[in-house]
Parts: sequence; C-alpha cells; structure tokens
Amino acid sequence: MKRLFAAVFALPLAFAAPATHSQTGDLAAVSAHLKAVSSMRAGFKQIDDKGRVLNGTLTLKRPGKIRFEYQKGTPILIVGDGKALVFVDYGVKQVQRWPIKNTPLGVLLDPDRDLTRYARIMPQPDPRIVIAETRDPKHPEYGTITLAMYRSDSAPGGLMLQGWIAVDNQRRRTEIRLSGHQFNMPVSDKAFLWSDPRSKTPGR
Repeated sequence: MKRLFAAVFALPLAFAAPATHSQTGDLAAVSAHLKAVSSMRAGFKQIDDKGRVLNGTLTLKRPGKIRFEYQKGTPILIVGDGKALVFVDYGVKQVQRWPIKNTPLGVLLDPDRDLTRYARIMPQPDPRIVIAETRDPKHPEYGTITLAMYRSDSAPGGLMLQGWIAVDNQRRRTEIRLSGHQFNMPVSDKAFLWSDPRSKTPGR
C-alpha cells in the first residue's frame, strides 16, 4: 500500500493524450464516486511547493461544504460554507473569500458538475490507479486540480480518493494526501461555521 500511495502522487501536470474507451469509463467511475459521497471525514497532510508540511482533519459535506482544520498551533482555517471558500488567518486577523465555483475545489463540492466538460483521465502504468485532471477551459485563472484515486471495492463507487494536487494561476502547487477516510456519516452544518477574527460574530 505504501508503494501504491507513493505512485498515486507521482503526478504529471500536463494534459494526457485524447481519451481511450477505458479512460472514458474511468471518468464515469470518478463521477460515480463523487456522486456517491455525501459526506467524508479524513486526516490530511498538506505539502506546499516549498516542501512545508501541515497536518489536520478534513470534513466534507456536499453540496458546497468543506473544512480544513489544521493542527494545533497553526493559526489558519479554510472553510467552504456552501457558497464561498473562506481562508481565515487568525495570526494577522485577515479573511479572504472566493466563490466555490471559482476554485479548484468546486469539482469536489458540486454534485452537479459535469466532469466530461472539465476533466481528463491521465493514463497510468498501474491499472489500480485512476488520475483525473480537471480545469475549466474557459477560466484558466481558476486553476487546476488533479484527483488521485485507487480502485477499492469497499469505497463509494469503487474508488478511494487518496488526495489531490491543486495548482493555481501563478503555478503554486499544493498537495493534499488523505488517510483514515470515513464516508456518508451525519455531519452538522455547524461544523462549517467559523469565528471571524475581525469581530465576535461567527462567520457564515
């Protein structure tokens, strides 16, 4: 499993050649997996383009909600509240917001996203691995997210999301690796509230 995990993240960043029949089937499988996941909780490891590592817990609830709760002592929080993706830096008391559809994470959070318009399966020598690179061709400024999965009969839709690599329009690369997945459990909407460092009112 460790070798498979490493292979999943040996990802190229260029588009693959035109899809074969099997790649088209894999794209349908990726879509089926995403549609089968209404909620998820997992540990995550975040690695940025300078090699810095942060750990934490990811909570996801579709549509539109996600929370990256970082390790103790890290004064940042990322929350998707259903409409916007919010980056909160408690260290400097700053808040930034983006419409979720304008971020690479939109592919994970929008159950109605048509992957055939945004994604391509990238051929891999290991048949256990499925890698889908997604971008909006009309909006390259939204960046790219490359989803890394491996085939697993026990996972929703037969695929296990191992993580992703996001590249923004300035070519900054962020890698997320997931572990300890839990799927389709009840998650309260309160999990996606956050405290605004600029006031005493919880953010929404």
